[in-house]
Amino acid sequence: MTRKIILTGDRPTGKLHLGHYVGSLLNRVKLQREYDTYIIIADVQALTTNFDRPENLKEDILNITLDYLAAGLDPNICTIFIQSHVPAIHELAMYLGLIVPVNVLRHNPTIKTEAAQHGFKDMPYGFLGYPVSQTADICAFKAHLVPVGEDQIPHIELTRKIVRRFNSLYAPVLVEPEALIGDVPRLTGLDGTAKMSKSLNNAIYLSDPPEVVKQRVWNAVTDPQRIRKTDIGHPDVCSVFTYHKVFTKDEVQSIREECEGGKIGCVDCKLKLTASINNLLEPMRARRAKLENRPDLIWDILHDGTAKAREVTERTIEEVREAMKINYFQAR
Repeated sequence: MTRKIILTGDRPTGKLHLGHYVGSLLNRVKLQREYDTYIIIADVQALTTNFDRPENLKEDILNITLDYLAAGLDPNICTIFIQSHVPAIHELAMYLGLIVPVNVLRHNPTIKTEAAQHGFKDMPYGFLGYPVSQTADICAFKAHLVPVGEDQIPHIELTRKIVRRFNSLYAPVLVEPEALIGDVPRLTGLDGTAKMSKSLNNAIYLSDPPEVVKQRVWNAVTDPQRIRKTDIGHPDVCSVFTYHKVFTKDEVQSIREECEGGKIGCVDCKLKLTASINNLLEPMRARRAKLENRPDLIWDILHDGTAKAREVTERTIEEVREAMKINYFQAR
């Protein structure tokens, strides 16, 4: 029986953090043996907000691939590839863009949020259209499942609408995908006020060494009403407790009771969380240490993955051309 397909990935705009891991990356690692898994490094989409700094992409691609491999993605099982070097994706994006109204893109909540973050008063064409590019990424591989963070749900819903529109207009060629949300759809940042984000400087990175993790946790926001260890704590307003619910699940109830009873102070609570996060990251550090001084191996993995991605997507684009009656040379 043919296995179902997963397509997921990231824009290479920096190193991955714990929010990426619990939101999507952990699911990718778990499911790579059950599905045909394709991991896209979306460098073209990275350029929609970094078009003036393309020289950073090569290093960012290397770093994000290291994060993938360190987290447990196996290039012998899954396919990791670079978006810009798969021509069929960009051809498909053009065709799909023909059937998507501009106002639909303008009203996409993720687009509006990111436009505000980047100060785009007059949105560039490439930025406005990147949800169509994401749709092409998914459809080119006929993906059934897309592991994403909570903020990407509007993009998946748009993808489903575009697929239905295309299949209705031409032929049932494209697959309507489902979103897979992680157990922690949105991880709060260390400041307790927003999701974890590099741009907000409130993140713990998968590549952080133990002492950096300790320092970042030390700076995390806790219960503002609690001054002394013996004060009654309010764990539900504490960002450190939010992390315990994710990374110290086996002890979370006892941590709650000790906090509410004034039996554990914020210092000890942070030290416990630091230990939990470092225990999670230690195997990743070990895998990273074996790879980070072997850039040629990383590029070989990406080269081979991209070649496979081209083969798969060329088959899809041939079907798309046939459905649209634009496979001119075959029709002679």
